[in-house]
Amino acid sequence: MTVTPERFAQGMTYDEFKAQMTRNRERLEQNEERLEIHPEDLAAFRNLPRPLNVLVLAEDWCGDVIDNLPILGRLARESGKLNVRIFLRDQNLDLMDQWLFQGKFRSIPTFVFFDDDFNQVGLWIERPASATERRTKFREELYQRNPEFGPPDRSIAELPEEIRTKLMQEMATAREAWKPLDNQDVIRDLRAIVESAFAQTVS
Repeated sequence: MTVTPERFAQGMTYDEFKAQMTRNRERLEQNEERLEIHPEDLAAFRNLPRPLNVLVLAEDWCGDVIDNLPILGRLARESGKLNVRIFLRDQNLDLMDQWLFQGKFRSIPTFVFFDDDFNQVGLWIERPASATERRTKFREELYQRNPEFGPPDRSIAELPEEIRTKLMQEMATAREAWKPLDNQDVIRDLRAIVESAFAQTVS
């Protein structure tokens, strides 16, 4: 299945997505406002020879969407070179199932980049690999320091409330500390995609 211009146009703009959010909008907008984009990174997007179309799959309950969609939104707005349309994952599984993470997971956010003719030229899913590595390493160390959390593969929902609260606070504090680094890694990934898209057309 391919994405047609007509189907792409049915998606929401970034502002329309925010307007329909029923949860986490304040967090998303806070992330949007706090994001720092280095001038050289923004210039790389502004200097693209033509705009790219970006199909996004997202939901407002997903932490990675709340963290990473604002980065795409800011880059699109400030560069004028990304035409973003957002689809709710759970209402558009025919789209979602074309871009499963590792071929099996309906991970979001998913950003699919297309050229003028809707040929796919790039794909980005969920979060940077570097961010996943930071989380995994921290989680392993955290569980070693806190044996009351039990084995790392135990569901957090099974923990007593007091311990579950402590674990969630530890993770939230760590994620806040990593945020500037995570954001830069997202921008690096997206910049590489858009630059590669036009390098392909030149070569």
